[in-house]
Amino acid sequence: MVLFDYIEDMLDGFEFLIAFGSLVGILGLIIGIMLAIWGGSRLRYKMLGVIILSFVLLAVCGVDTGFKYFRIFR
Repeated sequence: MVLFDYIEDMLDGFEFLIAFGSLVGILGLIIGIMLAIWGGSRLRYKMLGVIILSFVLLAVCGVDTGFKYFRIFR
């Protein structure tokens, strides 16, 4: 029984991390696009990395996973 509780707690932790990664990806995409539009040329180049990383996070974690897990906009 203790092993099953441990595995269940680990799965809950993974679910939280995936939901949190989804929210970070969306936030990073929004901030990255805003700063790429209104920032200087040097900042635009740095925000390209943030935008790519945000797309990777959204591809791995899903777009609406964080909204469903944390019950945002519901």
